[in-house]
Amino acid sequence: MSRHLLIASLSLTLLAGSASADTLREALASTYATNPTITAQRQLLRSTDANVAIARASGRPNLGATIGVNRDLTQAGVFRRSGKGPFLTGGVDLSYPLFNGGSVRNQIEAAKTRVDAGRATLRAVEGDVFTEGVAAYMDVIRDRAIVELNNNQVRVLTTNLEATRDRFEIGDITRTDVAQSDARLSLARAALATAQGRLSATEENYRRIIGRRPDVLQPPPPLPPLPTNPEQAVQIALASNPDLIAITRQTDAARFDVRTARASRLPTVSAIASGDYSNSLGSNNLPAGAATSGTATTVGLNGRIPLYQGGLPAARIRQAQAIEGQTLELRIGTERAVVASTRSAFAIYQAAQNAIASSQVAVSANELALEGARAENSVGTRTILDVLNAEQELVNAQVQLVTARRDAYVAGFQLLNAMGQAEADDLGLGGGALYDPLGNYRNVAGNWNDWAGEARATPVATRTVTPQEDTPLQAQPPVVQPGVTPAPR
Repeated sequence: MSRHLLIASLSLTLLAGSASADTLREALASTYATNPTITAQRQLLRSTDANVAIARASGRPNLGATIGVNRDLTQAGVFRRSGKGPFLTGGVDLSYPLFNGGSVRNQIEAAKTRVDAGRATLRAVEGDVFTEGVAAYMDVIRDRAIVELNNNQVRVLTTNLEATRDRFEIGDITRTDVAQSDARLSLARAALATAQGRLSATEENYRRIIGRRPDVLQPPPPLPPLPTNPEQAVQIALASNPDLIAITRQTDAARFDVRTARASRLPTVSAIASGDYSNSLGSNNLPAGAATSGTATTVGLNGRIPLYQGGLPAARIRQAQAIEGQTLELRIGTERAVVASTRSAFAIYQAAQNAIASSQVAVSANELALEGARAENSVGTRTILDVLNAEQELVNAQVQLVTARRDAYVAGFQLLNAMGQAEADDLGLGGGALYDPLGNYRNVAGNWNDWAGEARATPVATRTVTPQEDTPLQAQPPVVQPGVTPAPR
């Protein structure tokens, strides 16, 4: 199964949906634009982009100027000169590194490689947040359905209790039957309260991830075709999982760091040029006809050969090699996690599909059983308890079916995420252009201007605090018990 087929299928299915209510595509588009986890990761990538410019600056010319106005307080011996000043001095120095043992080149390559890793990490964060968003969306749909099922169960049991009481009044059944109906109604009300509380929690989780409260939610579109076996899924994941790509690029960057550390043992050569200016500012103590100012210019090469640095280069090399070894180990760990998550998602998806099929059969069978129990109860061959049990078994089967459908969809999307196919590019989100990580890189990585900068950072993510929640609490007067003197404030 090709990546392009999966991407095209998922894009087409997410484009579907009614405009009259929130769709999964709209929810994910809102998440992509305003979720703080994604927007914060974009800012982190922008800071990583700047490391390329920082590395390149080490291989560029360095120009500096000095200026000073000085006056001698005392003069003696070889320091005695005509006049104590003031003296104006200034100079300009230019240096250009010609050879640094390859450290600049390796620093630049390491920075570029970490930018690649940062982009892969951004993709991974997008996929993880989208998976959270899909789970939150499906949780709300599931829990609303469960609340409605429990509401319906309370209505049915309320009607049953009324009918049972009427039959008790005419002596058709016993008080035990009434008590059983009353107890089952109380349990149904408790289950409804629990379901309503769970729904409130899932709606708040939806608000946290998506950025707004859930409206009426449309059923999700079908998932694209998924791999037919776990081995195929793992093959796709090993090639496309962004977490694995990111740690692989981090390993490559660590290798460049080792080369940078080794360069500290090599000579460095720089070209230099300088110009100096001095002015005695018209001192009256100078001999007649003496010059009051002068200039000097210099060009040349400076070389430095490190002979002994107290063991510092060796320590830095060992440190860089240990970090490289750490990234190699972390890559194996990430690979293990990718394989495990891919196989787990595939297994959960398959199990949920089987559960859906079984639950559908169970719902149909329980509907028939309930009809039969009611009919047989009406002729006296079934007890009230048999009817109550049949009603409860039907509700349990319906809840299990709703839950299995949620589990299957979420597991399928988790499988897509593990395979690296649950990112913004894959989903075909609307609502504006997608974030372009290359835009900031082009603007920053090759910059030569010392005075270039950005506007002050402002949040891109949206707050979810309502005006009522944002209202400051008013100070409440202390409660004074009768006969008790309030403590001084």
